[in-house]
Amino acid sequence: MEVANGLNVARELGLKEEEYERILAILGRVPTPTEIAMFSVEWSEHCGYLHSRRWLELLPREGEFSPLRGEDAGGIVYDDLAVVFKMESHNHPSQVEPRQGAATGIGGVIRDILGSGARPIACLDSLHFGPREDERSLYVFRGVVEGVAFYGNCVGVPTVAGELYFYPAFRGNCLINVMCLGIAPREKLTQAKAQGEGNYIVYVGNKTGRDGIGGCSILASQEFGAEERRPSVQIGDPLAEKCLIEATLEALDTGHIVGIKDMGAAGLTCSTSEMAASGGSGVEIDLDLVPLREEGMEPWEIMMSESQERMLLCVRRGYEEEIIQIFRKWGLEGEVIGEVKDTGRVTIKWRGEVVADIPALELTRPPVYTPPRERPLYLDEVNNFSLEDVSPPLNYEEVLLRMVSSENLSSRRPIFEQYDHMAGINTVLLPGSGTVVLRVKGKKWGIAVTSDCNPLYCYLSPREGAKMAVAEAARNLSACGARPAGVTDCLNFGSPEKPDRYWQFVEAVEGLSEACRFFGIPVVSGNVSFYNENPEGAIFPTPTIGMVGIIEEVEKVVSAGFGEDDLILVLLGETKEELGGSEYLRIIHNREEGPPPRVDLEGEKNLQELLITLAEEEIVSSAIDLSEGGLALALVESSVTEENPRGVIVDLECLGDMREDVLLFGESGGRALVSVKGELLNSLQRLAQEQNVPCQVIGKTGGEKLVIKKGGKSLISLSVEELKNRWEGGLGE
Repeated sequence: MEVANGLNVARELGLKEEEYERILAILGRVPTPTEIAMFSVEWSEHCGYLHSRRWLELLPREGEFSPLRGEDAGGIVYDDLAVVFKMESHNHPSQVEPRQGAATGIGGVIRDILGSGARPIACLDSLHFGPREDERSLYVFRGVVEGVAFYGNCVGVPTVAGELYFYPAFRGNCLINVMCLGIAPREKLTQAKAQGEGNYIVYVGNKTGRDGIGGCSILASQEFGAEERRPSVQIGDPLAEKCLIEATLEALDTGHIVGIKDMGAAGLTCSTSEMAASGGSGVEIDLDLVPLREEGMEPWEIMMSESQERMLLCVRRGYEEEIIQIFRKWGLEGEVIGEVKDTGRVTIKWRGEVVADIPALELTRPPVYTPPRERPLYLDEVNNFSLEDVSPPLNYEEVLLRMVSSENLSSRRPIFEQYDHMAGINTVLLPGSGTVVLRVKGKKWGIAVTSDCNPLYCYLSPREGAKMAVAEAARNLSACGARPAGVTDCLNFGSPEKPDRYWQFVEAVEGLSEACRFFGIPVVSGNVSFYNENPEGAIFPTPTIGMVGIIEEVEKVVSAGFGEDDLILVLLGETKEELGGSEYLRIIHNREEGPPPRVDLEGEKNLQELLITLAEEEIVSSAIDLSEGGLALALVESSVTEENPRGVIVDLECLGDMREDVLLFGESGGRALVSVKGELLNSLQRLAQEQNVPCQVIGKTGGEKLVIKKGGKSLISLSVEELKNRWEGGLGE
């Protein structure tokens, strides 16, 4: 192939001219079409982290719990068990083909966990769409939910928690972030390495087709238009994935597998090159031995294909047939397609000829870019808000009814009821409160898991928004009694080649790093998704946080709902005069303005410690953190989430002379609402004082109405039944 022709091919596959020149220097010759294809996917933004790698080094890797760092997933160790977790994005495929895009996102992140040697036990999803009034956004929303339900329910891994947002900024570019969590005995964890000259490379799972070709280099690494990319979307088969899970775990139990890796983004290219590079070895692959489901596939297509439900194994020589028979027993493909060499190269053969011969380390060392960054001009305008700019409403009851039935605040029951969140019967604290607690069979302790990020906060201040995402996730966990233990992230941004978008990314990473370091929580895995743009502009910057915590006695888990009458309601934390970035300001006053709530890391940490202690000593009857919608929405959620709605009577007089709408709907961080029996109130107040957490008694539970007043003035008096109906009907059928 001539240099000029090779450059044209490289450009079509997303490579830059300087990158092609570097390839020429590495090889010392003109690359073959297959080699260009392999470089294009392995050096794509999705696989290579070209613009983010430098900044990801800022994230803390150590914490209170022993962290685990794997090639595709990380985790923590507790009680000699590894808790492994990872968050991934499938944004672009889901915008193009919502059902399959979301389904294969779930399938891919499950295989990341499986590739570590752990059994996947739960999934979460963090979903962001344009307004439902937009026909395309509604279509994408429905398709994504259907795809998550279809794949997760069939594969038998429950989808137990998540979050859902609707903003105009996501019109034309949805965000589909999916997380999976698994457990395994620590000694059974494996790595994505090819080692031991003469050991075999074994292909297992489904056959290879043309679906997903170029998915990581085209869909996930460039701005895109939409439907013209449909051939790049993968097709999922959850029943095959279920068989793959069981067969893989059975094969791992033999002790004959040296290394294992999912064939996800970049397919065979990624799995062969990264396993060789990690193992300090080389591999030689014969594509004639790869199981195919389509005729006439070219070698570059086979190497780029992202067909689902496939894994690549490095198996000790002499045991390959035993391993293959396990997969065939489960109705899956199993073929020796190559072997480990000491060459340090990835050598690909097809029809007796070498079509690619690349140093493994060079293929897995993409260029690193640090383009210019510049603070966006819009920030001065949107952060110029003051309380005097808006007038308090005349009717707080109308305001509350509008808010509880709004897209971003209403119940997610219509979504999570489509998911089989009880598969495996490990779910202790059920979906609906933001945090889910999972039982570990045979243990008294459990795992709490949540995902968090307010994209509007991050739009108004990427640094503060990222810090708040970490703080809120930790607050969610500690409210149920769990100690935050580890973070996985999914960093969603616009084009890194645009200085204002890149500035947002760097600010968010620095904010994320600051918060995690302060709390002592390691970031054990994650994902970066750039180029989330449409013709109208970029998405809101969205550094989604997935956080896992450990609750030492799962039977002591604290739920959010008010379980009985005559409980005393206590507001923990400081309410500040903040309305910027609030849902109240957006819904009622139609203003997406800031600044967002300021994060007090020390105050957040004190609150976390207090909430964990209150749960461990069984002092509180319920606990919920305050976030979107403020105190009023927390009161509503705690009142209506139990099977029998329960009223409350609240007086805000003790909170000072702040505006009533601030007290009701302000979203200051570092706060939680707890309920306590009268005889335990003194213990709560003593512990709060010791932990330096502000503590105010604001009311009690009982009756059939939500009653909120301030001194002698009645602000809200609404039937809890009506609030429940409005809240649960916000998303419709």
